[in-house]
Amino acid sequence: MYKYKVIATIIEIRGEGKCSYGHKVGDSFEFGQFTPGGLCQFAYDSLRSAVAALLYGGHFPWAADSEVSTWACPDPDRPVIFELKRIAVTD
Repeated sequence: MYKYKVIATIIEIRGEGKCSYGHKVGDSFEFGQFTPGGLCQFAYDSLRSAVAALLYGGHFPWAADSEVSTWACPDPDRPVIFELKRIAVTD
């Protein structure tokens, strides 16, 4: 069982402001024991390494606070910006 879960929330869509997959600012996805449904595969691929590190208690040496960090999908024209927030799981 994981000690943490990670909530990925869309905080910005750059470029035209429209995600080609249909995601919108405010959409959230919970990572934990299972992969969240409804998340674009390209966004998932760009987030999964960071999410895995956070799920296992990892830290990013460049970040002042690894509990909350930002990551983007790979769309060069309309990148979707996600806030990743690590939350401790209580039994």
